[in-house]
Amino acid sequence: MGIHKVCSFFGHRKIKVSEELKELVKSVVEDLIVNHNVQTFLFGSRSEFDNLCHSVVSELREKYSNIKRIAYTCKSEVCILESEREKWQEIYSHFHKEKVYLLAVEEEYEHKTKYDSGKASYVVRNQAMIRDSDFCVFYYDHNYQPTMRKCSKKSFGYYQPKSGTVLAFACAKRKNKQIINIFDK
Repeated sequence: MGIHKVCSFFGHRKIKVSEELKELVKSVVEDLIVNHNVQTFLFGSRSEFDNLCHSVVSELREKYSNIKRIAYTCKSEVCILESEREKWQEIYSHFHKEKVYLLAVEEEYEHKTKYDSGKASYVVRNQAMIRDSDFCVFYYDHNYQPTMRKCSKKSFGYYQPKSGTVLAFACAKRKNKQIINIFDK
């Protein structure tokens, strides 16, 4: 069927997760697998949309065993390999005295700037994911604004930070990636 394709996911940290949204993501992902030969899915780890997409892809692995999940981690982020998930879930569940479910992947990718990047290391990570993808699935609301932040601990001033999703969307457009914006559907 040709060369295997790669898809990455980007979305706002906070979204309204619903069954309808989950079904929409599932239909988009399944279309990518069946009609576009996507077999590798790349994940960051800082948004509710990433978590939703990860759960959908994980569920679809039962039907399409050839698909693979790869975590692109940046500073202060970790992932659990599928081969070790049960062991770590048991450890964390015992420690927390309740059942803990961990997201797992088949592989972790640490880009060369993982430890060099500053506070916004996720921006560099997202650029690496976009570079390595054929398709980029977004949950991007064009009207979204991140919460205002203080300039510093001692400052009285605030500033409007840039959204990582906005930056990733612009990067994917510049690199002529095939973009699917779930928010617009």
